[in-house]
Amino acid sequence: MEKTFSRIIIKGGVLSPAELKEIVELAEASGSDSISLGSRQDVLITKAVDVENFSEEDKYQIIPPNTDGAENIVSSYVAADIFPDTPWLTGDRYLYVLEQFRTPPDLKVNITDPKQRVVPLFTGHLNFIASEHEDYWYLYIRLPHWKEMQVYPALIYTWDVGDIVYGIEELLQEEPEEVEMIFNLLSDALETNNRTIDKSLEIPYRPFPYYEGMNKIGMDSYWLGLYWRNNKYYTSFLKAMCDLCAECKIGKISITPWKSLIVKGIPKDAKLEWEKFLGKRGINVRHSMLELNWHIPVDNAEALKLKKYLVSNFDQNDISTYGLTFGIFDSTQESNYFTAVVIEKNEAPQMLKDIRVRDTYNLLYARNFDPNTRDYIMHVQDVDKVELPGLLIELSKMYFDQLGEEEEKPKRKPEPKKEKTSNEIWQCKACLSVYDPEFGDVTQAVSPGTNFQDLPETYNCPLCEASKSEFEKRVQEKVG
Repeated sequence: MEKTFSRIIIKGGVLSPAELKEIVELAEASGSDSISLGSRQDVLITKAVDVENFSEEDKYQIIPPNTDGAENIVSSYVAADIFPDTPWLTGDRYLYVLEQFRTPPDLKVNITDPKQRVVPLFTGHLNFIASEHEDYWYLYIRLPHWKEMQVYPALIYTWDVGDIVYGIEELLQEEPEEVEMIFNLLSDALETNNRTIDKSLEIPYRPFPYYEGMNKIGMDSYWLGLYWRNNKYYTSFLKAMCDLCAECKIGKISITPWKSLIVKGIPKDAKLEWEKFLGKRGINVRHSMLELNWHIPVDNAEALKLKKYLVSNFDQNDISTYGLTFGIFDSTQESNYFTAVVIEKNEAPQMLKDIRVRDTYNLLYARNFDPNTRDYIMHVQDVDKVELPGLLIELSKMYFDQLGEEEEKPKRKPEPKKEKTSNEIWQCKACLSVYDPEFGDVTQAVSPGTNFQDLPETYNCPLCEASKSEFEKRVQEKVG
């Protein structure tokens, strides 16, 4: 369907209560009594917007309906402190990265923590994923014309993220097909503090979390998740909520890709005041997980109706979907799925365009029911709507049957016992970084197999920039 809403760019899905209140008031000035939330953590106004109403607020970038434009930066700031996280990746670190973006990029950028499950990792063109090394990020690239995702061959330093994004956008006219070309061109154009990748990205599996209601953080504060099943957040409620945030000295409000809001840092002594605030307005903050774990298109009444039908069937059959996520998509549009189970609506055959026919659907599920695998398996094709509940219940049972089991690996013949050997490596005395001739140094275009003695005298440590003379030889045992 056509996009009949205007998008308001909210960098990283994080904004202050004052900014949200301004946006709400601008929406009211355009004749709307509600706003909606987008899957890229942006704000949507589903009625016609008079752009002149926004002209005085140039800090908000507005993308009119049915137009391409700047993309919102997605971040997992929303998950910081309340869901599992990488220790060094604090809320402040996210804000440091977001401040580097002077103008919204045209490419989709994701800045995420691999240990959380609320924000998808791989739905962008440029996906920065936190590593175990403080202030360093993996970068997974899938440009609009690429069919496969490729890994950037070095870790990116926190303060280089913005330069890398803008640098890659400038390279688009070259139509790079391989990540090595991007790496070489950026290495020539930018001075960056890259780090060698010493291990592949590991993404631990965790079930999808419950993200609604009043929940405790530490000993003296709470976070609140707010969800509207119709994705229409009324302006009168939001303005009052922003005022209450100001009274409680709450500085940030976050938007999730699941079209919900999270308010963090509610003081312990204000908890009762917030509960009364919600209760007086009849706000339900304890929806079933059956409701919360769905991704559906914005302002799509047909998809919302299908979701209600399926959720009702789950409820009647007393089915648990804890940890699972579901999405409704249109097979005619290219989608970057980020749910465990995908319900894909088929387009009617061209020859039957003028004849009313019943809709049919495909069901797909992610390998191991983990969207981060980016590998979807077709379960059934061209089934009727009435068949969907039973098939989805079948998939949910498959999910729980395999939950916690290690992925089955192909059996291999026993290998002969390997003997221990040793090899020489060179270690920086200043920061203990290691140069291994077997791997070379991709950050300085040193090919694998290059002996340390053959490195140029200008070679320096990729981490602390110590000179070649600051390296000492070490002997390392290895199995060979």
